[in-house]
Order: sequence, then C-alpha cells, then structure tokens
Amino acid sequence: MITPQKLTFARIQSPSSMNLYKQCPRRYYYQYIEKLPGSPSIHLTRGRIAHSVLEDFFKLEPEKLSKENFDFVLKIFLHDLLSQHWKKGENEFRQLKMDKALLDFYHIETKGMISKWANLFLEKVGHEMKQGFNLSQAFKRLTPITEKQYKSEKYGVRGFIDAIHEKDGEIVLVDYKTSKHAKISDAYRLQLALYAMMYLEKHDEMPTKVGIDFLKHGEMYLDVNKELVDLAKLECELIHMNTRTTEIEDYPKKKTPLCKWRTGQCDFYDLCNGCK
Repeated sequence: MITPQKLTFARIQSPSSMNLYKQCPRRYYYQYIEKLPGSPSIHLTRGRIAHSVLEDFFKLEPEKLSKENFDFVLKIFLHDLLSQHWKKGENEFRQLKMDKALLDFYHIETKGMISKWANLFLEKVGHEMKQGFNLSQAFKRLTPITEKQYKSEKYGVRGFIDAIHEKDGEIVLVDYKTSKHAKISDAYRLQLALYAMMYLEKHDEMPTKVGIDFLKHGEMYLDVNKELVDLAKLECELIHMNTRTTEIEDYPKKKTPLCKWRTGQCDFYDLCNGCK
C-alpha cells in the first residue's frame, strides 16, 4: 500500500467518481476529465428531494410538539416538506420530459418512502420515551448532524455524509438511498468505507457503524473495523494511480448491461460507440 506522503493525485475524488471509474473507465473520462454534461435523471432528482426533506425535517423545534398528537403532526410536516420540495423541482422535472402518469408514480412512491421512514422514526421516538426521556429529549437524541462535508487531505477524496448519529457512546454514519433493492452492494460498501476513513482521519476516532437507510425498505449497517478502512485507503490509491493521465486510450471501455438497457442508456453511449 502506498503511504499517504507519497500519494499524488490529479484531482480530488468522491465516492461517486470512484465507483463510476470502477463501473466504466471510459465513462469516468467523459464525465470527470472531458467534463461533458450528463442527462437529467428522475432518480437523481427524486433522491435529492428526499435528502432535502429529511434534512429539513430535523430543523423542527421539538419543544413546540404536543405529546398528545406529535405522531400525526410529524407525518403531516414531512409530507408538507415533500410537497414543497417536489414543487421546487418542477423545472428539473420539465427537463426530463416524462409522461405525467409516470412522474405521478414516482411522486406517490416517494411519499410511500417518506411515510415508511416516518413510521420507523416514530418507533425510535417511542423507544426513547420508554427509557425515560420526554418527547423533546427523545427527538433531540435522534437528531443527527446532517449533510456534513468531509475531506481526506491524505487520500484526496471528499464527500457529504447524510446523517451522523452520536448517541450513547456510539457513532453511526448513515447514507439515505431511494434504491429499489435493499442490498449493500460493493459500490455502497466502498462509499461507506470512504466515509469511515474520512471520519477517522478528521476526528481520530473510529465510527462504530456505517450504513444505508433504504427509504423504501429500512436500514442496513456494517461494523467499522480496520479492514473496512483499509479498503477505502487502497481504493483511493488505485483511483489516483489510474487517473493521472488525460489520454482517452488510458480509459478503456467496459461493456456491461449499464451501457444500454430496456428503458435507457448511458449518457455517453452514442459518443462512446462513435469512438475507435
């Protein structure tokens, strides 16, 4: 493994850029070296909206909640936030040129995700109150640090952690996903490993767990250990070694089902297939 002092890099990476390179070096070249614009995506727009809803939710002042109807109020508040952010995204939705029925489907599906998340959060509030905390205290104990940017100077990577929970001696890093399937894939594992590495570098303290909150399905976690952090360091070293050049031939095409599928194709599919 290369030591951090000897590691040099042409650009700062992110979990997204590193996973994109692993998916297809040529696509990485077009997006991060040529900096060609990609196409708008309902999945990216919907994901951004869901993130914003949950971030704004935790700005609520719990002291103003009534114990008698707080569960109803919290659900209404969440759905109002979703409506507001969905409306703010209208310009992006227009660019998608989607059929209204399909866009309505994604809106309803996102409402379902937010409702599921709300139910799980309310269960946690109830558990905290059974431990003797009042409603305001329970809410505050469950309120994470949100959208915190971290950067590793040693390994040349940065990213935003959606939620950092610090409670009862544990540190849990969480990323929200609107994925169809609840599985910590290799790409998600790398993302979480990078978060753990960056947190450790900044605070000199190892997080307890890292995980994905699959808004459609629930939460899944990994224990943080040296092996996970070493994975992040190794992948940082590899990406920097492989992306020092700006020559297109150094970024080979990698043909997979992600090049073209039934309902769409890679943003650079036509360009890529026009190359020799």
